[in-house]
Amino acid sequence: MRLVLATSNKGKLAEMRPILAETGFDAVPQSEFGFADAEETGHTFVENALLKARNACRHTGLPALADDSGLIIDALDGAPGLISAHYAGVHGDAAGNIAKVLAEMAALENPVRTARFYSCIVLLKHAEDPQPIIAEGIWHGEILPAPQGDGGFGYDPIFFDPEHGCSAAQLPTELKSRISHRGRALAQLREKLATHA
Repeated sequence: MRLVLATSNKGKLAEMRPILAETGFDAVPQSEFGFADAEETGHTFVENALLKARNACRHTGLPALADDSGLIIDALDGAPGLISAHYAGVHGDAAGNIAKVLAEMAALENPVRTARFYSCIVLLKHAEDPQPIIAEGIWHGEILPAPQGDGGFGYDPIFFDPEHGCSAAQLPTELKSRISHRGRALAQLREKLATHA
């Protein structure tokens, strides 16, 4: 199936396209169609994912898949959450976002370091599809006191995976793509597609 991948995030594209290809999707990035990103006005990840997918369907006439995801830190009451991509004020400023998180964590006395990456993926057949396929993935970890590793993107250098004993930025790309929140959401999407009417 040919579909539009409703994101301009290069990291997400690199992570999702190979997994989607294995599932039989020809995922075309929305940048190839030249339309603007949807305005993310939702109050939840699923609302924003639906807005992005619907926007892509309307502009292309093709089915669309969108991901809305973020980092949820317990000690910061769930921040950066929905505004993970522009937590420090500028969209996509990974270094600024990381610096802000680390400064806020450092200001707390003995903070709980637990955190999780969350991903919600939505697939719409068309813009008015009343039955979207919705999948989610959660990756539990901890916030490191300083960045480690230079792989991945976004908050990966400060997200510690206890199971593998390193930051997300230190994991091999293939392994990270499989165990990440987005990888888990895509795996759930595959299962749902197998039974979807």
